[in-house]
Amino acid sequence: MKYQKRQNAIVLLADGTIFYGKAVGGKQGTAFGEVCFNTGMTGYQEIFTDPSYYGQLMVATNAHIGNYGTNEDEVESDSIKIAGLIVKNFSYDYSRPAADSSLEEFLDKNNLLAISDVDTRALVSYIRDHGAMNAVISTEVDNIEGLKKQLAEVPSMEGLELASKVSTKEPYYFGDENATYKVAALDIGIKKNILRNIASRDCYIKVFPYNAKFEDLEAFEPDGYFLSNGPGDPEPLVDAQGVAKEIIKRDLPLFGICLGHQVIAIANGVSTYKMYNGHRGINHPVKNLITGKGEITSQNHGFAVNREEAEANTDLQITHIHLNDDTVAGLAMKNKNVFSVQYHPEASPGPHDSSYLFDQFVENIKKAKLTTVQ
Repeated sequence: MKYQKRQNAIVLLADGTIFYGKAVGGKQGTAFGEVCFNTGMTGYQEIFTDPSYYGQLMVATNAHIGNYGTNEDEVESDSIKIAGLIVKNFSYDYSRPAADSSLEEFLDKNNLLAISDVDTRALVSYIRDHGAMNAVISTEVDNIEGLKKQLAEVPSMEGLELASKVSTKEPYYFGDENATYKVAALDIGIKKNILRNIASRDCYIKVFPYNAKFEDLEAFEPDGYFLSNGPGDPEPLVDAQGVAKEIIKRDLPLFGICLGHQVIAIANGVSTYKMYNGHRGINHPVKNLITGKGEITSQNHGFAVNREEAEANTDLQITHIHLNDDTVAGLAMKNKNVFSVQYHPEASPGPHDSSYLFDQFVENIKKAKLTTVQ
């Protein structure tokens, strides 16, 4: 690679702490968001395009990012969703035969600001100790006071509704229209690999916008319902909560992942809260309390379900817990055809330990259809 002089850049945290780096390539500018970190060693392209990361400045803990390039098939949405990228060593060259472009080209195509040469070990340690907070990355290194003023105006992730920013504007279909089962999916930030996993189990899916009503989903005459992952705080998602309540009231098959899991909890009167750091990575340990088995999971969330309230709710059963901090990782309703998990069984990136949950969803649909026939 030919030598090129790169622009100085900074990471400015909401508490005034500054970390220094260099702009990736020739791109200059400023980007705001909540700073968080992902501990995954691979899967950066899928992470960057995951709608759940909308509005966040992503710190990659792996020391080298970009070394295997990008592939147009390895995306979880139609564009990059993170607000900006912070890395230690950025690889401008790549060596993977399956790659069709460099990460630099991919970022440029999506007009994303990225900075490298940051001491990410120190930055991640700081976030871990002081909590996730708003931040700004910028090449305006001589405008610290101006950046601080702009950063002070950025809203907190707590109470922030972001599903509308990433949801489909119009309903669309996914899968084989001749499939045995039909699933209505509420898109509050859905990943493509979730759709692939459901469709691969003989299901035809209609995906609805975040603000769709239950009657809209019901008109598809689905055999089951799905609430997707997504960004932001679940509390403001009143429409989605209303949809969940109607499905629950009718005892229809319902599966929720991540944000959808939190919406289902709220629909049952259980609150959620913003976590100090959140869980973001592809090696998080979870215990299935029903089977007693452990799972290594892919996770990406900054909010969680209140465990005490979930335990006190006579309609709910905690089915999974996160083994690092004992937070709620899965719920099921005792007398309804409803269950959910906080993590990502579809992975992409990550392990496939939890893919059985999609099988469980389809089995629930089959049982419900048999009951209806009888």
